[in-house]
Amino acid sequence: MDGTEGVTQCPILPGQTFVYKFVVDRPGTYLYHAHYGMQREVGLYGMIQVSLPPGKREPFSYDFDRSIILADWYHRSTYEQVVGLSSIPFGWVGEPQSILIQGRGKFDCSTPGIETGLCNATSPECVPYSLTVVAGKTYRIRIGSLTSLSALSFEIEGHDMTVVEADGHYVDPFAVKNLFIYSGETYSVLVTADKDPSRSYWIAAKVVSRNSDTPPGLGIFHYGGNRGHEPPTDPPVGPRWDDAAARVAQSSTVKALKGYNYPPPQKADRVIVMLNTQNRVNGHVRWAINNVSFNLPQTPYLIAYKANLLQAFDQNPPPDDYDSEGFDIFSVAKNANATESDGVYRLKFNSTVDVVLQNANTMNPNNSETHPWHLHGHDFWVLGYGSDKFDKEKDPEKYNLVNPIMKNTVAVQPYSWTALRFRADNPGVWAFHCHIEAHFFMGMGVIFEEGVDRVGNLPSSIMGCGLTKASYKP
Repeated sequence: MDGTEGVTQCPILPGQTFVYKFVVDRPGTYLYHAHYGMQREVGLYGMIQVSLPPGKREPFSYDFDRSIILADWYHRSTYEQVVGLSSIPFGWVGEPQSILIQGRGKFDCSTPGIETGLCNATSPECVPYSLTVVAGKTYRIRIGSLTSLSALSFEIEGHDMTVVEADGHYVDPFAVKNLFIYSGETYSVLVTADKDPSRSYWIAAKVVSRNSDTPPGLGIFHYGGNRGHEPPTDPPVGPRWDDAAARVAQSSTVKALKGYNYPPPQKADRVIVMLNTQNRVNGHVRWAINNVSFNLPQTPYLIAYKANLLQAFDQNPPPDDYDSEGFDIFSVAKNANATESDGVYRLKFNSTVDVVLQNANTMNPNNSETHPWHLHGHDFWVLGYGSDKFDKEKDPEKYNLVNPIMKNTVAVQPYSWTALRFRADNPGVWAFHCHIEAHFFMGMGVIFEEGVDRVGNLPSSIMGCGLTKASYKP
């Protein structure tokens, strides 16, 4: 059930009901959200917490369990944004108006075009999110990011956080002042309420990796008895937005907890190097992987494979690599044009696959962006990070094959690479894409197929679009 519209099933039709059934096989913190168009951006998302079975204990202790979802918020509708992304000339979505902590945030009331009276700081809706704590107690705070664009730095003023879980896997604990978190990721941190209990403290979520004018999201960390009182200090400033080295350092520190790690296969059967570039296709601004910009077909892949409707999408696979010797990742591409395709990477079932994500310059000089990549249907081992261009001979020698963390979402920093490894052991068809809504809409994704012949009969409830219009039964 980690499939999506266009990949494993048709979208849920208006007025209809679809039941998701899945095996809950591992404790941890997970996210769910809509995948049709850009519906996640307008709030169709949530968090799933999976508890340990009775009698089992976590490898860390805490007194209370709390959760926080971080998001960003636009005043323009996604319909308006899609028109801009699809038009000539191109209209970018811009920076969000707010960063939300548990659905609450603020925005700059002096922004041109704001309706009179819309900014009413006395409204109960404007009260920031608050977390009330008891002095001396330790809290497990599950933090999930479902931003549509923004990478964030999360911190609690004056309090250290100890990272203990990432994407449902236990982490070798390490302390941070601020937590960098990217769209699609979850973390659990331990926070002890051990500061002056006579006052409150700021919770802050600030945009990083983009030179954004979006105000930081603010909440309040209340010690009991101080509820309703704002902190007496200014909110923390947070790290520089362009300090990529600090973000890489934190990502590289995330390792699997001893006793709970799953050693990766020591070598791969197939290596796919994916160059992330910004391109044009017939005048439209797009994102592409190895010069191929992705489009979803009208008939979902899984149904097409099972029903032998292979005419529904391109049977030519995307390329496994790019001309790394001849391509300058630090400059605007000499030929910015790409092609579009809905072709599929077909993987040998149960094989081990390495994916190296390589970031390059966009179509703007001296500009490269951060991309959080998310894989459906699997967790992967994060083997390593590196700056500049990936060296196929030297860089694999530096991979962490001892205790790499397993995740389902990982960030690629500007002009840098990230390497991951997974087993193609889940029969089906799975999306792998940038978790920034506009980037995936603009073609920044690929599809993996593995062992689809092992998938059983498909229910008619997933049909009703493309070549399956006549097959849908409520």
